[in-house]
Amino acid sequence: QVQLVESGGGLVQVGGSLRLSCAASGSIFRIYNMDWFRQAPGMERELVASITSGDRRNYADSVKGRFAISIDNAKSTLYLQMNNLKPEDTAVYYCNAPMGIYGWGQGNKVTVTP
Repeated sequence: QVQLVESGGGLVQVGGSLRLSCAASGSIFRIYNMDWFRQAPGMERELVASITSGDRRNYADSVKGRFAISIDNAKSTLYLQMNNLKPEDTAVYYCNAPMGIYGWGQGNKVTVTP
């Protein structure tokens, strides 16, 4: 069974930065394909960043140039560096594999204040 635990969220002002972590454990030996999702209040969950086995990185248009997804396989951890945060980035953030294979857990809340 794969376990994913998100951390690093919190309260930050507009223009600030946060780094989210997603610690993987269980049957994962090496992370190849992982995504970051978020769900804003009253909205559906959306994909914001992904990284593939070919080290390809993709981002939603709303976060391009501000967010960066990365993996540290030595620590079995997925990261999302978030810079120049905006109020519309306020959401609960989740890590997962494509298609949400590992379930959603509790996520980690990010609140960006004016």
